[in-house]
Amino acid sequence: MRRILTGFLLLMALASVFPVGFLLAGSLMGNGELSDLLGPVLLGREGYASWRLLPLYPTLRSYVEVLLDSPEFFVMFWNSVKITFGVLIGHLAVATPAAWGFAKFAFPGKKVLFTIYIALMMMPFQVMMLSDYLVLDGLGLLDTLAGIILPAVFSTFPVFIMYRFFEGIPDSLLESARLDGAGELSIFWRIGLPLGSPGILSAMILGFLEYWNLIEQPMAFLKTKSLWPLSLYLPNISMEDAGMAFASSALVLVPAVLVFLAGQDYLEQGIISTALKE
Repeated sequence: MRRILTGFLLLMALASVFPVGFLLAGSLMGNGELSDLLGPVLLGREGYASWRLLPLYPTLRSYVEVLLDSPEFFVMFWNSVKITFGVLIGHLAVATPAAWGFAKFAFPGKKVLFTIYIALMMMPFQVMMLSDYLVLDGLGLLDTLAGIILPAVFSTFPVFIMYRFFEGIPDSLLESARLDGAGELSIFWRIGLPLGSPGILSAMILGFLEYWNLIEQPMAFLKTKSLWPLSLYLPNISMEDAGMAFASSALVLVPAVLVFLAGQDYLEQGIISTALKE
């Protein structure tokens, strides 16, 4: 039974890894080889698309074209960096004190307000798109990076993640600090942030993985191509540049993989905390 279970898990693991192998193999193929394999799908040729795990004639030409001959790649890469880190800095400034307030302060309407937070967290972007569009239009933030960053700063999901960790800090520890004369800001800075750092890092990692690959908001709110992030650049590469598409996708994947590997333990803690009930 154990062998069957191990084999099944191994099979699922290979199925999960296969798209990455597919991507890396494609990034090492020339446009001619990609055209032969994917032509029936992308170019309307007769027959069926096929694939091979290893390229017949491996080449780094696509990477050279992306890194040396495609300045727009770096412009959009920098746009992705500005959007992602702008949102994460906003989460630190807004979501962290909000989560601390929900976890450690009692005030009228707390449960109702937190329920509203959770309800907003479960709403997809499409539900809020029209209202977001009208607000951003009224503020004059359409077709700007600020119009993408500002709504994301007030996302409720990082509040929910951090709240679970702050809630686990013993109230007796805070009371002891108050008896010693510590103010609320000092308690938050010297006790809340250090002890809640796993939750904060978990929210930052999840936020990075989400906003690094953001596509719907930029597609809806950005018209100027020079403001596009990489998530909009990749789908617009034509079949003639299929090799560049694979190479660009592989390069975009690298930061996400590095962040995931560096914060895997904190990410697991964050996922576990969201599954715990009070």
